[in-house]
Amino acid sequence: MRNLKPIFHAGVCIALLAACNSKPSNDKTAADTTKTVAAAPAGPGSPIKYDSSKRYIFLTWDDSPQPPGTVVSKRIFKEQGVKATFFAVGMHYDIDPVRKRILDSIRNEYPQFLLANHSYSHGFRDNYNKFYTMVDSAASDFAHAQQQMNIPLKIVRMPGRNNWAGKGEFRGPKSSEKVARRLDSLGYQVIGWDLEWQFVKGSAPKQGAAEMVRMINDKFESGYTNQPNTVVILAHDRMFGKAPYTDSLARFITLLKQDPRNVFETIDHYPSVMNK
Repeated sequence: MRNLKPIFHAGVCIALLAACNSKPSNDKTAADTTKTVAAAPAGPGSPIKYDSSKRYIFLTWDDSPQPPGTVVSKRIFKEQGVKATFFAVGMHYDIDPVRKRILDSIRNEYPQFLLANHSYSHGFRDNYNKFYTMVDSAASDFAHAQQQMNIPLKIVRMPGRNNWAGKGEFRGPKSSEKVARRLDSLGYQVIGWDLEWQFVKGSAPKQGAAEMVRMINDKFESGYTNQPNTVVILAHDRMFGKAPYTDSLARFITLLKQDPRNVFETIDHYPSVMNK
């Protein structure tokens, strides 16, 4: 029996080596090595590639959070599968916990929604003449809003003024240009608008859905916009809090989606912002 032990041990080793070297088709370890790791979702400010055959529409809603309008607009955008930017006001955010949760949800739902800066005090509570003559205070007001609402990018819209500023280029009213220049020097992009969905008394939309679509088409066809092949639309959250204006917003987007050239984007993908 002593003479058989070495033979037995050798046989076991050979069998073990054969088992280790074999590669069955259902080997989980081998299969795991072929898995592709999903890329992390891009954050705010990530670039996109423009398609020259498309028309880019930027839905930008001001004065958030203003329930129920903010909540309703957000729901319609989600149902329609379109992107939008909410320019928020710090003093509205600080009113109560409900408004904080609304704005926090916008911040957390990128890439569909982008949160941007519309100042803390909304121009000293609409006292625009004073706000834009006090350059240091105005700049501090935007900085406070940026920090208070944890806004991801330095993109602002100036209350009550259609100013554009970035890369040393300035457009808009002279009365607010000094503040626009100060914000530009601090690294902010100032975004105006090409077309406003206006409101009348009681914050009711002035134009109907079909009229707004016609006006957008006219803008694209004339090329009279701040950047080629793009239209930035301004509206206010509070306009769409109640029927029938809720239905008007839904119809507006439905009509725009009927044109396959139309693409909806958040304002961090506006050409001048991406190229800063």
